[in-house]
Amino acid sequence: MTGAAKTAILAGDGVLPGVVAQALGDAGTPPLVLALEGFPPALPQGIAAESFRLERLVPLLDRLVDEGFARVVFAGAIRRPRLEPEMFDPRTAALVPRILTAMQQGDDGALREVIAIFEDWGLEVVGVDAICPALVPGEGVLAGEPSAADRADAARAAAILSITGPLDIGQGCVVVQGLCLAFETLPGTEAMLEFAALHQGLRPRPDGARGVLFKAPKPGQDRRIDLPAIGPDTVAQAARAGLAGIAWQAGGVLLLDREATIAAAKAAGVFLWARA
Repeated sequence: MTGAAKTAILAGDGVLPGVVAQALGDAGTPPLVLALEGFPPALPQGIAAESFRLERLVPLLDRLVDEGFARVVFAGAIRRPRLEPEMFDPRTAALVPRILTAMQQGDDGALREVIAIFEDWGLEVVGVDAICPALVPGEGVLAGEPSAADRADAARAAAILSITGPLDIGQGCVVVQGLCLAFETLPGTEAMLEFAALHQGLRPRPDGARGVLFKAPKPGQDRRIDLPAIGPDTVAQAARAGLAGIAWQAGGVLLLDREATIAAAKAAGVFLWARA
């Protein structure tokens, strides 16, 4: 990726902000990394982050415009932070009713409103996949080989998410032998897989298919923000849950640390499949 546009990364937990920052630096446009206070990203050596608070959002937006930034990338996991009313500046406080109204529509509504606010300041919001397209695999099996039963479980999981996704519930579920064993809700993927591990004895046929984790964006989701992701930790969690593999919507899920994730899957006997 090339281009001279000054870019800021709004960073949350995890390795993704560092991956994006490294890619921008390699392309000749080192970014400004801004980490939401309380959600420190894992950054490579030599890349630093400044912390910010949502209560001071408007001064931050003004700074980005004044310093000539043109683009913003949201990267990393962020849960809803606890806001301190006394820390709001007057102009940011004026945005609160707008944001709260959007939050009542769920995470997707809140994120779309956040994007709209940045765009109101003339800042282009771009997706991680626009900066690092190699993070989003196309269709194909990357490790192992899903059986016919596994493919059926993945299809069942995809059908479930196609119905629940518009309700803004989650981006993943676990299906075992055609039955939904676990579903991603607000606590996230790790909590879902811990639940699946605790209840893996519920398989109808103990010697049958072991089950599949499936991930996909929500239907109609703005893919510039909050794309689902998998990485080595996801593989380890799926293995502990006794699952046969991980499938996801091809072109719609970020694969972090590709080589390590594939190696971990092969070592654990877990398949990885980007499903069309």
